Parts: sequence; structure tokens; C-alpha cells
Amino acid sequence: MFESVLYPTDFSDVSLHALRHCIPELIKHGIKKLHLVHVIDITVAEFEAFELEEIYRERLEEIARELQGKGAAIESEVRIGIPSIEIASVAEEKGIDLIVVPSAGENIWRIMFVGSTASNLVRATKRPVLLLKYMKKEEGGFELSGSCEEIFKRPLIALDFSECSIKILNTVRKFQEHVERAILLHSVDYGKIDELENNIERAKENLKKSSKGLNVPCEEEVTVGSASQAIIGMSLAKNATLIVIGKKGRSVIRDLILGSTAERVMRDSKLPVLLVPCE
Repeated sequence: MFESVLYPTDFSDVSLHALRHCIPELIKHGIKKLHLVHVIDITVAEFEAFELEEIYRERLEEIARELQGKGAAIESEVRIGIPSIEIASVAEEKGIDLIVVPSAGENIWRIMFVGSTASNLVRATKRPVLLLKYMKKEEGGFELSGSCEEIFKRPLIALDFSECSIKILNTVRKFQEHVERAILLHSVDYGKIDELENNIERAKENLKKSSKGLNVPCEEEVTVGSASQAIIGMSLAKNATLIVIGKKGRSVIRDLILGSTAERVMRDSKLPVLLVPCE
């Protein structure tokens, strides 16, 4: 399991809801250490940042006390700087296994992909990032999509058979003890028409080989067409609880802005998404 988890919070309603309702469920899965961090954005607060530091530290320590006794050691700290950079730095310094970040609604995603903290963090960090999805309710407010208690139960794992796929499977092995059934998916969106049948057969063979790397029951699914649509559609059809997908190295900044498979899945999926760095 991911033994060391980082949770950055901005004290928003969604962030606090995830912290109080989802994080305790994740701890039950075997998290040993939870590191809470709040970053005072120096580009917004400017000189007031240093005056706010103690206020936010007390607030964060209060939340940390609420989580004491849940089963994990709790640490907290407040930093001043550019949030995405500071969060990524904390993850490296502390040897974090997983960063957990809540996201909410299409409008927020539209903002995120032109430069918000969450999107910049996804680009900057070399650690896996778990995005918890919150949906806007008609009567106002947000509600968590899916169940944190069962989040690892039925993961849909998107593989492209590159070196990134090996890293994705290694990441899944960290929580495979909690997996009831895994769905391995590859979408054939390449090659010429007369190569389609052979590409499908090769994909099926590769998925069978990949499934042997996991000690859990696996379904193998090969689709033809858009990878992002296949991933989202199959996750619904198979009643998945989580989507696991890789994010590609240095090109991720360009990809996230221009519309890579990972970006489209993160934007459109109602399920939590686990992004695995492929560097």
C-alpha cells in the first residue's frame, strides 16, 4: 500500500470534506504516515504571507488533531511560495508515495488546465497523484463521486504497452491486496485499416502477459478508437471504482493543455483518477 501520503489543502469546502471523510477511509487501507501541507501563495498574498503563516499553521494543526487516532502518524506544515512547486518539493523531500488532491466540477477543470495549482502540480511532481472527483449538486454544494472505502476495489488500468505500462503495473501492485477485480484496457487507435486485426490480436496477447504481473483476477479488454472515450466508457460499463493512467514525461505540459488522453480522462471522468508518472 502507499504508506506515505501527502495531502495539500487550501481549506476550501471540498478540500476539507475530502480530508475529513475520504482520507480516514484511505488510512484504513494501510497508510502509515499522512503529511498535511498548506502553501500560502506568495504571488497572491505577497507581504501579507508571512503574517498569515502562523494563522494557517494553527488551523492546520487543529485539523491534524482531528485525524489523530485514525491509524496513521500525522505531520503538518505551512510553506510560503508557489503552491505547485512547494507541494512537489515536499513530496520529494519526504519521500511521499502518493499525493491526494480533490477536484471539483467542469468549470474548475477548465480553469485548472490554464494554470491552476492542481494542474501545475500534476505537471511538476514525479509522484503518483490521486484525484478525488467532486460533482456539483443541483441544490448547491458538491458531493464526492464514488466511494473512498472501495476506491481500490475495481480499478480500470489503461495500458499502452510502453515502458510507462510497467510503471503503472508496479504502482497497482502497491494496492493490489485491496483489489477484488482489475480491468486491463488497451485501445487500438493506431495503424492502417488492413493492420487492424493483427493489432487487436497483439494487444490481446500483451494484455494477457500484463495480467500475469498482477496477483489479482483480471479482465482484459481491447477496444478500437479514441483511447479517452474507451477508458471512460469501459469504466462505466465495468462498474470500475478507479481509473489508473500514465502521464507522459516532459511533454506533459504541452499534452495537458492541448488535450492528451490523460487530460481528457481527468476532465471527463466522474471516477477518481490515479495518475502515474512515466519518467
